[in-house]
Amino acid sequence: MVDDVSRNISTITRMTRLSSKKDAEVAVTSAFASGSFVEFREKSRTHVGKIESVQHKTSGGARYTIIDSSNHKYNVPDKDVTYAMPCPNSVGKAAKLYEDLCRAQESPLETIQDELDVSPDLVQMAWEEAVEDETHNLTPAEFVELVHAHTPSAMEKYLAWKLLQSEMSHVFFKEIKDKGRVVSFKAKTKKSVDAAKDVFCRQHVDDTESQICFV
Repeated sequence: MVDDVSRNISTITRMTRLSSKKDAEVAVTSAFASGSFVEFREKSRTHVGKIESVQHKTSGGARYTIIDSSNHKYNVPDKDVTYAMPCPNSVGKAAKLYEDLCRAQESPLETIQDELDVSPDLVQMAWEEAVEDETHNLTPAEFVELVHAHTPSAMEKYLAWKLLQSEMSHVFFKEIKDKGRVVSFKAKTKKSVDAAKDVFCRQHVDDTESQICFV
């Protein structure tokens, strides 16, 4: 599998990355469309829901009325929306995607890794490729393409976005934000990774993520 991944990585890194790919990520728009599925912050908690309506502010920002799976409504400023994905046109597909999103939002790291079929050593392999291009930030979609060589689904991009914000992934990548939202990840230098890995491995001796300590 590692050999296959290495070939996939080599192929992907030779491809031209178009800026429009970032636009297809969660990323930042003037306002997310009504109907979008979102993850958002409310006080000290994180929720997922569906945008019911959008109120545009004269200052250029936006506020959203968002309904969660328990039918609770929230009035959320744009800055508190952390992730968004379009709602499929098919009712059945929309219901399935929302159900998967709700489940994934509360999933532990080990479950996310299983869903993505990405082990800690593959995260390190992705870093080894990404660090060679100091000018490029890795998006969640590109991460999935690097390790699996296919165009990711909406859920795979969300899961990769969550995985790359984990403590283990922070050994290799730092978050890049736009308007307060994490939209991509930049590979750390080898010196920074060596130092971060040393600290991480001393703190996580018996954890699943400690696989990176032996790579």
